[in-house]
Amino acid sequence: MSDSELGRKWDRCLADAVVKIGTGFGLGLVFSLTFFKRRMWPLAFGSGMGLGMAYSNCQHDFQAPYLLHGKYVKNVLRRSAAY
Repeated sequence: MSDSELGRKWDRCLADAVVKIGTGFGLGLVFSLTFFKRRMWPLAFGSGMGLGMAYSNCQHDFQAPYLLHGKYVKNVLRRSAAY
């Protein structure tokens, strides 16, 4: 894996983590204010869920090095010796 590809994966992982943690925090805030009498545990639960999902996505991204993200791959048929 080249350095530029590794850097792109880290950037994608960090951006995904920020979005998922922020969304979890926001949903936890809404639930805390509306249903749980301003308790803090929905904020921690939502942020933790977002962090866990981001970690899982990053782990999958780094363990599957042959997936192409957002690139068009042209389908080329191979000629076999059987013809």
